[in-house]
Amino acid sequence: MNKKILYLIIPVLILVALLFGTGRFGTLNSPDTVETQQSVETDAQSETETQNAYDYMVFVNKQNKLPDDWEEKVVLKEAVNKYGETKLVEEKALEQFLKLQEKVAEEGIDMQLDSTYRSVQEQQELWDEWTIEYGEDYVKTYVAVPGCSEHHTGLAIDVCLDIDGRRVDDNDEMIAKKEIFEKIWAHLADYGFILRYPEGKEDITGYGFEPWHFRYIDDVDIAKEIMEKGITLEEYLNRQ
Repeated sequence: MNKKILYLIIPVLILVALLFGTGRFGTLNSPDTVETQQSVETDAQSETETQNAYDYMVFVNKQNKLPDDWEEKVVLKEAVNKYGETKLVEEKALEQFLKLQEKVAEEGIDMQLDSTYRSVQEQQELWDEWTIEYGEDYVKTYVAVPGCSEHHTGLAIDVCLDIDGRRVDDNDEMIAKKEIFEKIWAHLADYGFILRYPEGKEDITGYGFEPWHFRYIDDVDIAKEIMEKGITLEEYLNRQ
């Protein structure tokens, strides 16, 4: 090749290499870079899917069944109460409940997990057992039809009290401890909980007064609005 032509070509090649190498026209990703980017995207997508896995405001009552895929998505954590019983609660609800438990303990109230997550099958067994023990009318007042219980969500928590070393979990006796429960209710919203079945709202909720049944909805502002107004989840959502 003619040396003059060669001298002209070499600078051009160098210029092209510099332009592409510095990224002016874009850089080529190495396999390692592509793999790292895909890993970051996958992690972000996984986190988003987890956050959107379920709606903490999910509405379940006698007329509205648990979403079909709920039990497959909800993440449950184990907790052991002072009686050695293992309970299952949705992970975030449990985290906030333990904080609530510590808060009321400062006021001398020993509040323990009693009834938490129940599968549809377990709800059916409870329904059958209580029907035999208490009668059908009682069960219809206090126990949800299988598939229509908030306890299927993992977001509903029934508590019991430990008073002077004695477990208090009988419904009638707990209703008589209203002064103690009022102190607990005062802190519910601060941790994203509401009193799900308040007194005087039986015709709306379809259930009798349950001072022990708390529902986690995650949103503190909404929880405070519900508790301050003394309304039910049905009224807040304008649903039946």
